[in-house]
Amino acid sequence: MAYRLLLLLLVVSLQSKAAIVDTLDTYSNKMKKTIKAVVIRPENPTGAAMPVLYLLHGYSDNYAGWISKVKDLGKGADLYGMLIVCPDGGFSSWYWDSPIDPANQYETYITEELIPFIDKKFKTIADRKGRAITGLSMGGHGALYLAIRHQQLFGAAGSMSGGVDIRPFPLNWDMAKRLGAYAEQPERWEKSTVINQLYLLTPGALALIIDCGTSDFFYGVNEELHRQLLYRNIPHDYISRPGMHEWKYWGNAIWYQLLFFDRYFHPGY
Repeated sequence: MAYRLLLLLLVVSLQSKAAIVDTLDTYSNKMKKTIKAVVIRPENPTGAAMPVLYLLHGYSDNYAGWISKVKDLGKGADLYGMLIVCPDGGFSSWYWDSPIDPANQYETYITEELIPFIDKKFKTIADRKGRAITGLSMGGHGALYLAIRHQQLFGAAGSMSGGVDIRPFPLNWDMAKRLGAYAEQPERWEKSTVINQLYLLTPGALALIIDCGTSDFFYGVNEELHRQLLYRNIPHDYISRPGMHEWKYWGNAIWYQLLFFDRYFHPGY
């Protein structure tokens, strides 16, 4: 009888947990504008400092994309006890500091403005050991690009269907509006693609997880990124399975990523 009562209390406790979803206004001094972010907070009765996952959206989407299309995302925050932050990255920012568009300075925004804001407002583990970043498509590029370039901030990074090499797509997704035309500014493009940032990595410097479906138009560049990481002896998890560039795939992929980051945040658990 006592065992059944204990089991019932455990089930009720788990069912009553509910993540708190807020939409916050943040401010970018660099871009002189207010930028929204969704913040998903787990129930945290102990008040312990929480690890943070920055979760980036794709091209043409916004800060609400993840929470509106993956309805149970809050369960992930509760299950793993992590804060999930979904910032607005603009319609087509690619999370760069654009050399030609002063209104597109999203590398500075996330690394120098958003992270300090989140760490000040919430009880976080304000250290790379408690901070990870991932995203889909444009956001997959952005997550790896920012993490590799700012390893003092991020200890782990991921990508889902990421545009990890932009060079095969010189006419797509407004990238030329941020960098200039590839034919006219080839050096900018070469410096702004994830696959050409790998020289900044050393084995074990970042915990990495990369995921892409075999029918995705970014599959080829993800396969090449995987090969380059192997060649450089950079440890990483690489997931390749049937799937297309769509929410059906990302709604599944995010759970692999959450588990990966939880294992990073709690080594040996």
